[in-house]
Amino acid sequence: MRSMGGERVTEAVAGAVETLRRAVDRDWDGVKAGRLEWSCRQTAEHIASDLIAYAGQLAGRARDAYVPFEITLDDGAGDEDVLHVIETTGALLAAVVATTPREVRAFHPYPFRSANREGFAAMGIAEVLLHTHDIAEGLGLAYEPPAELCEDVLTRLFPQVRPGPDHWRTLLWATGRGELPGRAPVTEWRWNNNLVIPAGRLALQGVTPAAAADLRLGGTGGFEWVDGGPFEGTREAAGLVVTAYGAGVHRPEWGVFVLVRSEDGRAVGSMGFHGAPDKEGRVEVGYDLVESARGLGYATEALRALAAWALAGDEATTLFAIVDRANIPSQGVVSRAGFTLVGEDEKTYAYELRG
Repeated sequence: MRSMGGERVTEAVAGAVETLRRAVDRDWDGVKAGRLEWSCRQTAEHIASDLIAYAGQLAGRARDAYVPFEITLDDGAGDEDVLHVIETTGALLAAVVATTPREVRAFHPYPFRSANREGFAAMGIAEVLLHTHDIAEGLGLAYEPPAELCEDVLTRLFPQVRPGPDHWRTLLWATGRGELPGRAPVTEWRWNNNLVIPAGRLALQGVTPAAAADLRLGGTGGFEWVDGGPFEGTREAAGLVVTAYGAGVHRPEWGVFVLVRSEDGRAVGSMGFHGAPDKEGRVEVGYDLVESARGLGYATEALRALAAWALAGDEATTLFAIVDRANIPSQGVVSRAGFTLVGEDEKTYAYELRG
């Protein structure tokens, strides 16, 4: 799996500046940026503002709101100066992303009020790619970023968007900037940072399509695992995420979560849903732990937290789990988490928890 680190921010900024530098002798103030109401100059300044804002959020460990500052260019700064500011703010975000621990999260409103370093890197890259497109369209410049950068953004910020054969065209369509055959135009959009659910000694960290693809292929998904992990069940669950994403039916909040210990940031297992709730509000849960992490109460803590989160919303009314008759420890987990036995056959028990 390609890392979403500072080097990706640097790559995106370098490509954008190289493109826009070809038109520094043009009137950026007098030309609208693509479909935006802003001028090309305003849009370029907006890129720099977003890059420094994301760096500030992450470096300042903002908890509940944006850090209250903004960037202002000096009077008389020309378009070449604006590009230098974009390079500088991009370098600042890249440095912050590179030096921030993986488990740190900072405030961002959409949709779950926080993002980690990968999320801020991806958002910064998205701002650079999309608004460079807007400016280039206004100035009549050719611009197409590397396909891998576009895929990085899509698989981390747009998990609900079915991938297309062309990552750049898909990203433009997903943000209301283009058309794709067979898909309705997009008029409203938000990106989607992964959901994190606190669970006592653990945090349940939502698995993005990028992480799921890596896990399915034998990688770590970007997590630091305890010895023996990830276990087979986690890789199988990641495969379900990849399949749902490819079909355009993935709902990230009803996907898979990796269980990460708060004390050391190491992953001990996974837990999640087999899809979104059905029409009756029923949804199946599943989980597994690395062998070295079993018997310590992690699964029970995580399942209680996940169940409370799911049943607090409007979609799920009943959680159920199917447990092998021979799996005594798992039967104990669901029982301690409040599930009750509702059925059985020769091989399995069926448990339910109603909201």
